[in-house]
Formats: sequence, C-alpha cells, structure tokens
Amino acid sequence: MNTDQRFVVTIARELGSGGRTIGRKLAARLGVRYSDKDLINTLVKEFNLSVGEIERIKGRRSNWLTDFLERIAPLPTTDTQLGAHGDEFVRAVTSDTLYEAECAVLKDLAKEESLVIAGRSAFFILDGFPNKIDILIVSEMKNRIARVMERYGVDEKTAVAKIKEADAQRENFVKHYAKVSRYDARNYDMTLYADEISEDDAVELILRYIQMKP
Repeated sequence: MNTDQRFVVTIARELGSGGRTIGRKLAARLGVRYSDKDLINTLVKEFNLSVGEIERIKGRRSNWLTDFLERIAPLPTTDTQLGAHGDEFVRAVTSDTLYEAECAVLKDLAKEESLVIAGRSAFFILDGFPNKIDILIVSEMKNRIARVMERYGVDEKTAVAKIKEADAQRENFVKHYAKVSRYDARNYDMTLYADEISEDDAVELILRYIQMKP
C-alpha cells in the first residue's frame, strides 16, 4: 500500500481483544491520526444521546424504537397531543439516521487525511475507498474477559455480560446494513489472532503487511 498518498487502515475488533490499543500504536508508528471516539462523540452531540444509548440503538432489531421511546419519552395517547414535534423526534433518532450520520462522519474523516479507524464499521462503510486496508483482530474469550475486567474494573460475570452484549449489538448492526457477518474473514485483508503475540508485535505484523500490499 502506498503510504505516500492518503490511506486508511480500518480495524474491526472484538471487545477485549486489545484492538483499540493496537490501533493507537499503529497510528503512532504510521504518524497518522487515530479515530475511534471521534465518531461516537459527533453522534452524541448531534442527537443529544448518551454513548451507551447510541450503541444500544445501533444493535437492536426492528422493535428498538418502540422500547426506546417508551423508556425516555412516552408517546401521548392522542394524535393531537403528539403533533409535529413528536413526529420529528421519531425521525431524528431512528437507527437509519444514526447510520447515515456515521457514514458521513467516516467518509469526511477519510477524505481529509490518512488515518487509522478502530471499530465504527468502517470496513464496509468505506468500501471502495482507495488505498485502504481492513483488519480484524480477535481473541480467546478467557483473554477478552481478563482485559475487560481490568479495563472496566468489573467482576468476571459482569465482564462476560458486557462482551456478549457488545458482540450481539455489533453483529446485528453489521448484518443489517452490510448484509454480511462481521466475523467473515473475507471482509478483511488480514485477520489477526492477538493472543499469541504482544500488542507491539501485532503492530509490526500489520506494518509489514502494509509494506507488502500493492
């Protein structure tokens, strides 16, 4: 891959795989911007929602909107009470609107400069983007649990629950919009099993692959 021109490296990763740290270190070695929370923070500001709520919205199936509205803004009992403002609110927080905003932010970032993007479904949102490499980082469940326990300061049961919830939400989102599984290795240029090597070694492998790829 020609790193003298603008390029993008996307990193899809399992929660607790160490992918975020690998992404940060890779960006530092490449001397480019690293992006993960930039996108979610933009969505938070635009829709005035919490990070957790956005992630839950993205991961839910077709009935998510009813549950969401009933929890934070119960609908009035008559159409006249709902009015135009209620209609606008429903439109504003749909998962499709969030997805469109996510696509716009990612594409704007990629057009501006070279960068490493961790998560955020960039591997398919930026499909066809020139000079792009897509990487998937996975890890054994026991190691994912240990990382999540350490990072969030939670017990094993809570860590397992967080991992399962994140896995389901992310898979639902990718299947809905990309029509593929996020675990299908054919989506990526490189799939990296992160348990047998250090994060620094993982970065070295990715750099070597970048240098080799035409």
